[in-house]
Amino acid sequence: MTNIVCWLLQIGLAIFMVVQSAIPLYQGGAYNIETFDRIGFGQWFRHFTATVETVGAVGLLIPALSGLAALGLVGVMIGAITTELTVRTAAGAVLPAELLVLFAIVAWYRWPQTKALVGWVVRRVESRRR
Repeated sequence: MTNIVCWLLQIGLAIFMVVQSAIPLYQGGAYNIETFDRIGFGQWFRHFTATVETVGAVGLLIPALSGLAALGLVGVMIGAITTELTVRTAAGAVLPAELLVLFAIVAWYRWPQTKALVGWVVRRVESRRR
């Protein structure tokens, strides 16, 4: 039962990340353009962020990658919280903080898959060194 709930959470988070976050970033509304101007890295960083969010959302839907994707999206949310607190308003950090908690739950629950994936990669690298 817990596995089903986690998959439903992952699907919901993936849809949210694409529809409510990545697509608006790609479209470049005034709020997003202004925010990324304030960050100071330029608009390329807005596109980069949208791409990372999209890749993370897709990763949430792939069993072997879902935990790693959730960990990556925890990092994205840390960046979003930091941006909101330093560039925008503290109130804007609430949603990314909530998402961070949800991604952390997925990452924790999917830790065995993440550990297995990392172990597989390490074994492959080591075997190629020989």
